[in-house]
Amino acid sequence: MGRLELLPAVDMQGGQAVQLVQGVAGSQKVFGEPLAAARRWQAAGAKWLHLVDLDQAFGRGSNALIAAEIVAELDINVELTGGIRDDASLERAFATGCKRVNIGTAAVEKPEWAASVLKEYGERVAIALDVKDGKLATRGWVQTADDLDLALERLNQAGCQCFVVTDVNSDGMLRGPNIELLKHVCARTDAQVVASGGISSLADLASLANLTRIGVRGAIIGTALYLGNFTLEEALGLGGDYGD
Repeated sequence: MGRLELLPAVDMQGGQAVQLVQGVAGSQKVFGEPLAAARRWQAAGAKWLHLVDLDQAFGRGSNALIAAEIVAELDINVELTGGIRDDASLERAFATGCKRVNIGTAAVEKPEWAASVLKEYGERVAIALDVKDGKLATRGWVQTADDLDLALERLNQAGCQCFVVTDVNSDGMLRGPNIELLKHVCARTDAQVVASGGISSLADLASLANLTRIGVRGAIIGTALYLGNFTLEEALGLGGDYGD
């Protein structure tokens, strides 16, 4: 088994920690205050937190103050994503003190801006490839746009060092990660790849760890943790180096 970073997710909506099914608004299960969830994952041994502002992603508000509070409270790395589409939202995200931001929609809709951001910030910016039926999903996954391979080629040329790859059809469904999609992306980039969507069991994590040899560096875990399919301590106990 290779070395795999684990990133427990805290998805924020209306000031609460939630988990959606396939990113569909209204499908959420609510799991209390985001800060409490973040503290729980830190206490369990996480070295990274994947923090998502769903309201900003859907263009209906912001949880920026909560995000800033979480980053200030934690002693671990925070990756922040959701609705980061221009200089102003990028500056607000970095102002929280987060270690890394993920850009999704803007990488498709504003390729020149995304390229300039990658050039300026390097490894502090990851590109979120949210894939739905072979196309990139944007605007909170309610629209589809670029062909995946064309986007990968463009973003490789722009110098992207990390892709966060989500199979939208698997997200929140607990039916296992899309291994073929991850292999497809890894074969087309030298950048690090973080897997997201569908993780349901420790066996799924072991399968992803087997992909570290081809470029999968990390795994974002959400619903399975919140529903108690396994604990973060059990996942970390599989072994490996989960980031610093």
